[in-house]
Amino acid sequence: MEHVVTAEMGGVVRTIAVVGGDTVLAGEAMLFVEEADVEPPRTAADPAPDPDEIRPDLAEVHERHAVGRDAARPEAVARRRKTGQRTARENVEDLCDEGSFVEYGPLVIAAQRRRRKLADLIARTPADGLVAGVGTVNADRFGPDKGRCMVLAYDYTVLAGTQGLQNHRKKDRMFEIAERGRLPVVFFTEGGGGRPGDTDGAGVAGLDCLAFHLFGRLSGLVPLVGVASGRCFAGNAALLGCCDVVIATRGSNIGMGGPAMIEGGGLGIFRPDEIGPLDVQVRNGVVDIAVADEAEAVRVARRYLAYFQGPTGEHGFACADQRHLRGIVPENRLRVYDVRRVIETLADTGSVLELRREFAPGMLTALVRIEGRPVGVVANNPTHLAGAIDSEGADKAARFMQLCDAFAIPLLFLCDTPGIMVGPEAEKTALVRHASRMFVTGANLRVPFFTIVLRKGYGLGAQAMAGGSFRAPSFTVAWPTGEFGGMGLEGAVKLGFRKELAAIEDPEERRALFESMVERMYEHGRAVSMASHFEIDDVIDPADSRSWILGALRAAPPSGHWRTSDPKRPCVDTW
Repeated sequence: MEHVVTAEMGGVVRTIAVVGGDTVLAGEAMLFVEEADVEPPRTAADPAPDPDEIRPDLAEVHERHAVGRDAARPEAVARRRKTGQRTARENVEDLCDEGSFVEYGPLVIAAQRRRRKLADLIARTPADGLVAGVGTVNADRFGPDKGRCMVLAYDYTVLAGTQGLQNHRKKDRMFEIAERGRLPVVFFTEGGGGRPGDTDGAGVAGLDCLAFHLFGRLSGLVPLVGVASGRCFAGNAALLGCCDVVIATRGSNIGMGGPAMIEGGGLGIFRPDEIGPLDVQVRNGVVDIAVADEAEAVRVARRYLAYFQGPTGEHGFACADQRHLRGIVPENRLRVYDVRRVIETLADTGSVLELRREFAPGMLTALVRIEGRPVGVVANNPTHLAGAIDSEGADKAARFMQLCDAFAIPLLFLCDTPGIMVGPEAEKTALVRHASRMFVTGANLRVPFFTIVLRKGYGLGAQAMAGGSFRAPSFTVAWPTGEFGGMGLEGAVKLGFRKELAAIEDPEERRALFESMVERMYEHGRAVSMASHFEIDDVIDPADSRSWILGALRAAPPSGHWRTSDPKRPCVDTW
């Protein structure tokens, strides 16, 4: 290293005690100066550095960064426009708060076994097809700390968004940072899985890749949001499937194997759009929320994350006139109604985000706000199987319960069920195991949860909607339309009075007796009777439902933010 040595006085150098290459220890003399009154040499002063000057070394860095930006890749951007899609960088920029995104590994290029010109690799494989970094989302509403987020986006314009050695290493790095910092992850997963041939890394099979292990370890520790647009196959789909919520755009295809893998397995030849289309993946529950395009997907991702960032800080929360709740459930106990109207009326205006709407239609799961506080809602849907709980409905509810429990979101159960579905066909779906998930999950919830019985509260199904027992929730109340029993009233009469009914030959007389017996059972099992025996906590005016929920939320011990507390669950089941 070169150092400037300044003498403390004027003089003449008489002796130089070292030569080039010598090692000089502290305190050793390097030269001897004879003090003299001499005029210092005239040297031009070093000019002040210009802060706008771009030296060659910095210019090289700027150029390398610029190569990967959209402005330098007009052909790639044009290809995205032809498919009606945005670039990976546009999606990241739209998701993150302005100016907050800091990219990791932008200069990474694809690893190659075959020798290619470096300039060609830099131009063809910027960031190795994976834009990744940290930023904030919704920081204007929740503050910079709660707004912290990690974002990754596969770039389909780079080798079809496939997974290569370098971007696997980048993912590993990002997932480790997310784990240490408890950062929510939003992952745009479009792409075709592992790269064949010379770009899938050194070695034989590449099965020692850590990315899937590290990403799976984040489940239950931080919220995981997956966004699919276009084609998402193989390893990309596996990462998507690890996420807590999957948002997918119109025209998406999601599959554990793409056309090449299917053909390679001898399973036929298929076009990409024949594999896992959106309508299939919405109905079967793979996709939680279907959207029109990437712009809407980003808006939904921001909205979803907000439930995990805490209560909103506004005052005077708007909601519908709660008196309207009194008329939603019909007086005619056999008439169906729209339970979504109950949820929309009960929640803060515009705060309902329903998940898996098309899957298991007999069970509704939604994130809402009550006076700005995030709450998860699980509701029976009387328009499907009269609200009976089937295998898919139990899976949907149990998994949603895990999600809310993992991230300290209280749960509200809206019960209107005749019980758990029965019959030979139902048992073919492994109902015994699936339905029992609700009991096991409910019994181990650590967040406050509450049950409001809107109408039917029968048998094991009603207990499943209350954590396994009406004594388990922080409160169990009913609306005046509530009715209760060990099983459905009609079934109880048919079984309990079979001989008496069979003894009556006249069909009209038999029907009249049956209806009168049902009416007596109904009177016995009315909500007020349940409250009289203290089997529920109260029968309430439906308009007071929000007050009950808020009272229970305020009475619950503070749970803290999930980021600063110990993990509540080892993971959130992907199903």
